[in-house]
Amino acid sequence: MKFIVFKKSTIVVLIAIILSGVALGLCAGALVSADSSAGTASAGERVIVIDAGHGGIDAGVTGVNTHVKESDINLAIAKQLKGYFSEAGFKAVLTRSSNGGLYGMPTSGFKQRDMKKRKQIISDSGADMVISVHQNSCPLESRRGGQTFYDKNSESGKLLAQAIQKSLNEMPECVKRSEALAGDYFMLKCTESPSVIVECGFLTNGEDEKLLSTAEYQRNIAYAIFKGAVSFFG
Repeated sequence: MKFIVFKKSTIVVLIAIILSGVALGLCAGALVSADSSAGTASAGERVIVIDAGHGGIDAGVTGVNTHVKESDINLAIAKQLKGYFSEAGFKAVLTRSSNGGLYGMPTSGFKQRDMKKRKQIISDSGADMVISVHQNSCPLESRRGGQTFYDKNSESGKLLAQAIQKSLNEMPECVKRSEALAGDYFMLKCTESPSVIVECGFLTNGEDEKLLSTAEYQRNIAYAIFKGAVSFFG
């Protein structure tokens, strides 16, 4: 844990230097409590929308051994990620802060309503960056590790995805370095701001499932995502 604390203090200092250098007027270390119902950010404040994928009756994929829900892991990591951004002086907005979905009643067309609500939250927040948190699956159970996706038509999204992928590749648990990939997903196309999907690991792989089910690893991978996103602003 000493390693994590040291790295966090280092990156917060880096944020202060970067942001003061471009006169953004942020205070690294200031606590900002924000969710999807929060008001408009103050002038010069960076807004980071953190999207916990799935929710409610849409559980996403489930763990190969424990059947843990992707939606629950997404939310846990998203909350940790919000904490890191808030502590660094960013305005962090969660698209969902509970286990429920964003679709209202679980009737026909719920998935479309859910996606539309997420887009609305992103638009209303004035997002400077969007990070959508997910977990992966693959018929080949040996596949594992974090993977980032970006819209092929967004150069800024590609740079953000590459920065986060680099940080994921540097985690001690990384067994194979990956490259950021272009993806054709709604969450990457619903905003002009740099937007990425981060698949934190494969729940179809027993080792990834075991890691992703622990609070410690959820904190660590959230920090890796945060660190990569901050380097993008630099």
